[in-house]
Amino acid sequence: MKSINVFKKSNEKIAMLTAYDYSTAQTLEEAGIDAILVGDSLAMVALGHENTYNITLEEMLIFVRAVSKGAKKTFIVGDMPFMSYNLSVEQGLKNASEMIKAGANAVKLEGCSEHILELTRRCVECGIPVLAHLGLTPQLLNTIGGYKIQAKTAETTELILESAKKLQEAGAFAVVLELLTAESAEYITNKLDIPTIGIGAGAGCDGQIVVTDDIMGKFTDFAPKFVKRFANIHDTVLESVRRYSKEVKDGEFPSKRESFELGEGEKEKLYVNK
Repeated sequence: MKSINVFKKSNEKIAMLTAYDYSTAQTLEEAGIDAILVGDSLAMVALGHENTYNITLEEMLIFVRAVSKGAKKTFIVGDMPFMSYNLSVEQGLKNASEMIKAGANAVKLEGCSEHILELTRRCVECGIPVLAHLGLTPQLLNTIGGYKIQAKTAETTELILESAKKLQEAGAFAVVLELLTAESAEYITNKLDIPTIGIGAGAGCDGQIVVTDDIMGKFTDFAPKFVKRFANIHDTVLESVRRYSKEVKDGEFPSKRESFELGEGEKEKLYVNK
């Protein structure tokens, strides 16, 4: 398992994706992905919620366990869900430890309040690595005015950089920059010692993360502008299911190839004296 900090020092880009289940985690590890985020985006992608607010810590832990079993050699980050770390440092520390016990190698925290900074420090002191998250922070969606591009001015860019430096000082090993202008994200990246991982923040970050279901064309409720589709799983599955249904109804499936037969003479025995 390669340390995320090593990538920045060697000028190697970090490729990170989300996973919510065992088989997807297996595939990502086989493909050599650098890190996996068990993101609270699964509230929308896997559970059908309208936003990320409704998923609980207990639910997140189920998915973290599944992913950690599928990707035993890959660095796994568990996303701390809404209000699972906001009430007190003690609450956040306890719940972060549950993420680690479930199989995560680190946790992700959104924002840069004094509370988050202190929680980051305490987590690191206790051996829990922290991935910070700035820019568009979905858990704070109601207070930042919705899905809006961040760091559109020099002033707001400097504010995010200031927050990133504070999180870096508090011990965060990297920071996710979400929905920032490309120039601002690159500027922030060049001013930090820790890696930046962008999502909708341009190519100037030290790495990238997107939702796997988005780039595979599996989740189709909406498609963010910053997502590139590398496959179209939705249409492939749709056509496969239609073919399956038709063959079942037409009596074509299962055929002899997918069936098992009694040994010679056994069939006749079934009907003796019947």
